[in-house]
Amino acid sequence: MLDVAVVMDPIAAIHVGKDSSFAMALEAQRRGHRLHYVLPGGLGLRDGRSQARMAPLQVRDDASDWYTLGEAATRPLAGIDVILMRTDPPVDAAYLNDTQVLSLAQAEGALVVNDPQGLRDLNEKLAAFWFPQCCPPTLVSRDAAALREFVEQQGQAVLKPLDGMGGRSIFRASADDANLNVILETLIAAAHGKAGQMVMAQRYLPQIVDGDKRILLIDGEPVPYCLARIPQGKEFRGNLAAGGRGEGRPLSERDRWIAAQVGPELKRRGMIFVGLDVIGDWLTEVNVTSPTCIRELDKQFGLNIAGMLFDAIERRLSDARR
Repeated sequence: MLDVAVVMDPIAAIHVGKDSSFAMALEAQRRGHRLHYVLPGGLGLRDGRSQARMAPLQVRDDASDWYTLGEAATRPLAGIDVILMRTDPPVDAAYLNDTQVLSLAQAEGALVVNDPQGLRDLNEKLAAFWFPQCCPPTLVSRDAAALREFVEQQGQAVLKPLDGMGGRSIFRASADDANLNVILETLIAAAHGKAGQMVMAQRYLPQIVDGDKRILLIDGEPVPYCLARIPQGKEFRGNLAAGGRGEGRPLSERDRWIAAQVGPELKRRGMIFVGLDVIGDWLTEVNVTSPTCIRELDKQFGLNIAGMLFDAIERRLSDARR
């Protein structure tokens, strides 16, 4: 029996039928592990040791009554076997500080999924470009003129901030778009003499009409099916949070090739559960903070992806103890 602590966004507000963190908690409980829910904002340090305010957690696959919490208390993270770090972006100062606490917990013996150093190192937009052979033409810059020139060269481009999620603040623009300047100004948001934020400009991939594929990697190996998130109506974004429709599909040969390019390096960095975003033949993002789509793929294909994840977690713990 393991002690498993779950760091996630407020459990009272989740959508049970879609929440991957909840699927992980259900699987941990099914295996007889003890679950602990870390209250939002509950991570901290005392005298150089990691600690968390957490409560015993029981979960049920019931959309009207899905959890019970015991009495919360602050306790050391030493002695916790597995910590699932599952809070959503943005990766801001508060998030980075939490990963520092989790690095101490890791040094004290916990297996943190995903590795805190990796969470700090891998910006979900930029990490894809460790694998340039997999990526479409892209420019990352604060220079509005350079970004505008890139859009002109590509004909159409997608513009997005580096710290967004769920399709928020993503724009599709062409060179003759009357709003291009204001889009760039909004995304860069320079003020008071500061340089502003970096913006990613990426060639628009018309294959998006067939879906933005989410490929899940578990300890470097792909789940054999992906979820294609298909834009609806006049929307160009496929994100489920932006109204996209999820359709499960077997991985293509190109999908498997991309996974083989990316998987070994992410495994080496302790990224045990990762979501790759692929449009057509091109890798666009590497999601490491809180990848989703477990429940949708489980339902469509009779899988138990959280079970595959816990098999990998238990193997890692066994290897470490040997």
